[in-house]
Amino acid sequence: MSNTRPVVVQVWSSSANRIRVFATLAETWRDLIEYRHLLFQLALRDVRIRYKQAVMGFAWAIFLPILIVLSGIVVRYAMSYLSGTTLDTDIIAGLAIKSIPWAFFVGAIQFSSGVLIANRNLVTKIYFPREVLPTASVLAQCFDSAIGGLAVLAVLPLLGVSYGWAALWIFPLLAALFLFTLGSSLLLSSANLFFRDVKYIVRLLLTFGIFFTPVFFEPEMFGGTGAQLMMLNPLAPILEGLRLAVVEGHDLSQTLMVTGTGADILAWSPWYLVYVFALAVFGTAAAAVLFHRLEFLFAEYI
Repeated sequence: MSNTRPVVVQVWSSSANRIRVFATLAETWRDLIEYRHLLFQLALRDVRIRYKQAVMGFAWAIFLPILIVLSGIVVRYAMSYLSGTTLDTDIIAGLAIKSIPWAFFVGAIQFSSGVLIANRNLVTKIYFPREVLPTASVLAQCFDSAIGGLAVLAVLPLLGVSYGWAALWIFPLLAALFLFTLGSSLLLSSANLFFRDVKYIVRLLLTFGIFFTPVFFEPEMFGGTGAQLMMLNPLAPILEGLRLAVVEGHDLSQTLMVTGTGADILAWSPWYLVYVFALAVFGTAAAAVLFHRLEFLFAEYI
């Protein structure tokens, strides 16, 4: 009997914690719905600020993806030259399709990580759910990426890409990308408020992160073990999934093996989808709960 009571208390406590987590998520969702007009206005304000008095106008939305593609072409051309192979158009198409989600992630994190400090007057003087600020930054970046994405989709057929049913995987992959970016924005924006050196860490990771993310290359180029380690990067399954589905026409519900360095290498597994969606959903939920529970301290630390 004496051993039963602590177990019962522990189970009850665990259930109570889960209930509080769901209640926090429900409250966050209700706040975003209630303040949706403010969310829209802040996102629209961010878009207007970016393009106000900009000489290039909306061309800035495709400038970063173009720069990424050109950088990737230089890298892949050097690799092709050293290996004695040719730089095929499907490689350029893969670089193009992966440049958009990477540019979206980089742009959203850059703007959202410091958004609470940048809006200190609103945070300290007006009541509203603070989740609106990083969410608005991510939504504003969606506008830029939509322009760049449409431009890439229009150019890909010129590179020999024909769209099939597999291209419909774009939508769930982009949903996972949005969720993961939103969760990262909520976490980093609140962390930057309490630890001001977070912005330097973010800048460093975004600068060198492209070398640890399969943007310029494919994971199988690192061999079997290296490819699996590379796919642990949450962005890797999204980028590779887009390339395989759109450029290669591969059904992402099927496993894909490729031959490299004399051995078969796992290039894609449906479990990668499970991994990235689980991380996007549960990671964003955890970040939202943490953000909401720390929200009452923001005005004090800002």
